[in-house]
Amino acid sequence: MKQTLILITAMILAGAVFAAPFPKGDPKAGKTLFDNAKCGACHASMMGGEGSRLFTRPERKVNSPDALLKQVKFCATQAGAQWFPDQEEHVAAYLNQQYYKFK
Repeated sequence: MKQTLILITAMILAGAVFAAPFPKGDPKAGKTLFDNAKCGACHASMMGGEGSRLFTRPERKVNSPDALLKQVKFCATQAGAQWFPDQEEHVAAYLNQQYYKFK
C-alpha cells in the first residue's frame, strides 16, 4: 500500500513538473483535445506519415514554452479547432509533457 502511494505521488509530481511552464494546463485534457482535433493526422501528412517527427526533429521551430503556446494557437486557428485560451494551454501542456520537456 505504501509503495502504491509513493508511486502515485511520484506520477503526480512528474506531471506537475512537465506542465510547469503551463500552470493552468492539464496534459490529459490536452491529449484529448489534440486527438479530437485530429492534429496527429495533419502532422503525419506533413511529415511523411510519422507525425511525432514534427516535435522531435533537430530543426524544429519550437524552442521555448512561449513558442510552443504560440504554435499551438497558430495550428488551432489553421485547423479551425475553435479552442479557448485555456484549451490551448492544455494542448501545450500535453505536448510539453510528451515531447518538449520545458521547465
